[in-house]
Amino acid sequence: MTPAKDPAKGQETRTKLLDGALRTLTEQGIAKTSARSIAAAAGVNQALVFYHFGSVDELLSEACRHGTEQRVTRYRERLSGISSLSELLAFGREMHEEEREAGHVAVLGQLLAGAQTQPRLAAATAAGLALWIEEIEKVLTRVLSASPLGEFADPVGLSRAVAASFVGMELYEGVDPAGTERALASLEQLSTLVSAIEDLGPLAQRAVRHRLRRTRP
Repeated sequence: MTPAKDPAKGQETRTKLLDGALRTLTEQGIAKTSARSIAAAAGVNQALVFYHFGSVDELLSEACRHGTEQRVTRYRERLSGISSLSELLAFGREMHEEEREAGHVAVLGQLLAGAQTQPRLAAATAAGLALWIEEIEKVLTRVLSASPLGEFADPVGLSRAVAASFVGMELYEGVDPAGTERALASLEQLSTLVSAIEDLGPLAQRAVRHRLRRTRP
């Protein structure tokens, strides 16, 4: 089969293959993801995998970025409206449910599994997670700048901690749903504590900051 030379047709085929790769990861797992299974899911000739991407690994890497960009774009506007840590946690819970129902948590799990032995997938998965981390960092920087605790927090490090926590809980839920629920509840308690500190009067807030400064290493 000779690949189509029409740019629009070629882009359509690429998109079909990217979506087919994500669907194959969800339904069959990375162990059974191959050029044949991806092409079947995409409804195209197997040779087009190599024509457009060169290898299955490269296709999976592109699919990771493609899928993450779609998800981040979907939630970016909502993230930009978050004004507190409790709102961020509530959003995280809601997003987790949506992503799990749509099968994206399963895709992430398969990519992380493959990344343990395939460096190219590791780099692509990290790049995909970086898109989420960037958005979370923006929220934390905005929220913490108005908090009495802001000077003691590192939004860059916290954004990675938040992303890692949610990735871990998404995967952990498959083996211990009750444990995941308890972990989320503990985060809610922490956000309540932070909110209580933020609601203190100016004198009390100054006392808290003074105390925290004294405990700095």
